Amino acid sequence: MLRVHKFEVAAAPQGIPIAYKGHYYGRDGESLVALNIQKIEQIRAQRFSRDWSAGIISDASIEDLDPAAISKARELYSAAHSEKSAEIAGWDDMTFLNKAKITIKGKITNTAIILLGKEESEYMISPAVAKIKWILKDAKGTERDYMIATCPFILAVDRIYDRIRNLKYRYINTEFQTLFPEEIDTYEPYVIREAINNAIAHQDYTMGGQINVVEYDDKLVFSNKGAFIPGTIENVLESNAPEESYRNPFLVTAMVGLKMVDTIGSGIRKMYACQRDRLFPLPDYNISSDRVEVTIIGKILDLNYANLLAKNTDLSLIEIELLNRFQLGKPLTDLEMKRLRSRKLVEGKKPNLFIAKDIARKTGQTVIYSRHKGLQNKACEELLLVSLKDHKTLSKTEITELLWPALPDMLNDEQKKNKIRNLLSKLKKQKKIANDTRGNNSIWRLKVKI
Repeated sequence: MLRVHKFEVAAAPQGIPIAYKGHYYGRDGESLVALNIQKIEQIRAQRFSRDWSAGIISDASIEDLDPAAISKARELYSAAHSEKSAEIAGWDDMTFLNKAKITIKGKITNTAIILLGKEESEYMISPAVAKIKWILKDAKGTERDYMIATCPFILAVDRIYDRIRNLKYRYINTEFQTLFPEEIDTYEPYVIREAINNAIAHQDYTMGGQINVVEYDDKLVFSNKGAFIPGTIENVLESNAPEESYRNPFLVTAMVGLKMVDTIGSGIRKMYACQRDRLFPLPDYNISSDRVEVTIIGKILDLNYANLLAKNTDLSLIEIELLNRFQLGKPLTDLEMKRLRSRKLVEGKKPNLFIAKDIARKTGQTVIYSRHKGLQNKACEELLLVSLKDHKTLSKTEITELLWPALPDMLNDEQKKNKIRNLLSKLKKQKKIANDTRGNNSIWRLKVKI
């Protein structure tokens, strides 16, 4: 008897190359070969050829939408289009939803469920997920509290916002020569709402992940699934223009119409400006191929440094962002380093760059600057020669102990050892010093009078 086995292989998800043991493969005629970069980019582009957020849910109706959410949407839409408020008031709910570009010709879209759907309607967009999780953590990273909000997102934003402890932050700015403290909110409300709404608008719902808002004692961390469409945060800060394409254009259009997100694509720039005006660190973006994370710090880390940025109005937002990242020890590209160097904001040679002398002086970092820079080679030579004159001989261990604190703080241990080794070799070739090795001990002495 002949036995037949039937296999069904599921289609690959749209826009996601599938790897086998970490490698991507494709067919070239009858051969199986490595997938070239052009094909990988073609697969990734599939995500944007079809707008998931505009997808129609055939078995959904207006009954699956939350009346309170529709009412809130009407309120926001009327406020954004005040010149037509009387006309808007006369629309029935379905007319309003069509006009607000939340539904399409009376049909319920994925966008409608995300923004206005009842909690029990979330299953209709499965395997996509409509969830925002707020987590409160203490200084040790231990979870103290949490809440998960699902659709309708138009109401969930307020629920998440209300959970965040936006306490008063007090500080004394010595620049103003006053003993009375400044008192402001820990977080600018606009920044919180913009970060949450950006995550909603740009989440890759096809990846099945949730949006996270993690609250620590002094910072908020927002994250969502999906690549950062502009590529880098520098592209956003420099272009100062709306993006040419979006992951969820239908959803973004609806949120713009409701004034949930910025209408001219400058929301991120405004977030940066808000933090700068408050003398707080700029938003810190951590971008990977499938996730975007932004950290908002709710306090001043260095008042001198903050005042310097506030006073230097000739610095562009992108230059401030680069300097901010440099100060936080974040990686920068060669081009970004070149830009900071051309503006005389950093000194040294890569990878051992440090804050420039003028910036260090203005920000109270003169001691740190001197430690980073260390003594010049000539000064190290003079220190060694004078010590040999005083003590006649020094072992390699003693020389290392002598010169180690004088070397640039930016060098690692191996680099410092190499610098000392090169210095000894140079002085030996110049016949200023000589080496008398005794067993395992390397002993150095002067050959010239000083």
